[in-house]
Amino acid sequence: MSSKATLDKIPAPARAETKDALGRPLHDLRISLLDQCNFRCPYCMPEAEFHAEYEFLRKQQRLTYEEILRVARVAAGLGVSKIRLTGGEPLLDKSLTDLIAGLAKITEIEDLALTTNGMLLAPMASKLAASGLHRVTISLDSLDEDVFRRMSGGRGDLQKVLAGIEAAERAGLSPIKINVVVQRGVNDHTVMDLLQHFRGSGHVVRLIEFMDVGNRNGWRMEQVVPSRQLLDQVVQRWPLRRVDRNYPGEVARRYEYLDGQGEIGFISSVTEPFCGGCSRARLSADGVLYTCLFATHGTDLRESLRNDADEEELTDILSRIWLQRADRYSELRSPALAEAHMQRKVEMYRIGG
Repeated sequence: MSSKATLDKIPAPARAETKDALGRPLHDLRISLLDQCNFRCPYCMPEAEFHAEYEFLRKQQRLTYEEILRVARVAAGLGVSKIRLTGGEPLLDKSLTDLIAGLAKITEIEDLALTTNGMLLAPMASKLAASGLHRVTISLDSLDEDVFRRMSGGRGDLQKVLAGIEAAERAGLSPIKINVVVQRGVNDHTVMDLLQHFRGSGHVVRLIEFMDVGNRNGWRMEQVVPSRQLLDQVVQRWPLRRVDRNYPGEVARRYEYLDGQGEIGFISSVTEPFCGGCSRARLSADGVLYTCLFATHGTDLRESLRNDADEEELTDILSRIWLQRADRYSELRSPALAEAHMQRKVEMYRIGG
């Protein structure tokens, strides 16, 4: 398929902004392509549980590309303008460019992005761009070789990730965002070196508070390094100024270096929740739609898709899900109470970050 044909747009269903029970619009859809990953990060997919015999979803259990495209087109008709592809690790799907080409044809999608750990990115970056992908976000928790390897469960190759970032930049998959999950006593001592490395590169580092996502990471409040503390450390070395959000509902608080060396973001889901502006829905690889990163349950769309639900039926299902949405987990969470983390929440590797 030619790049021109790839980027030609096809109409999505008639657009009508849909708002939930708290008045929040549906603007973002995160699509998890598969539940497998080539890393075994202890806070997400610890090796002890996700070992060689662990049974991940089989191909027939995952949504097909056509099923994903059907959901995406209906979501676009309800107000979605941003789609992010996640995993697991989405680049394990070697046919991914075919799906991207299909998503790129939906007129209403203004921002088509992908989140990856970067290990497989270098040889695929130009193909991703040619298929219609706009940009990438790289999950990279440290530039210290030993810390990085431990945090990837012994599977990460830092040089391959850095090569992937360079390849993405050459391919025009920018602005590139670097997501850093900061854990006290694990990688917090390496944050400043990482910021120094990416200053002036044009890439945006975002420091993320360690969150109680899922049930496997043994989360405790004392492991969280508050964004305010990190901000104070950065300002002592490089003066910053606050800048406005790029769009309503953006989760990161943005700052610019006063010396013009770029931008940094802080995502403070634990200490400064932002549920009030959340506009995201998440579709798991097996077709369950979740309306919160910390959801305890979702709605199965796969059955409807495979029972030949038409566009009108799918539109009705998605709109009803969003209209009834009242999730605000982070605002209701009391960091002092352990029971908040003990809820049986969906795992991060199933729905991305």
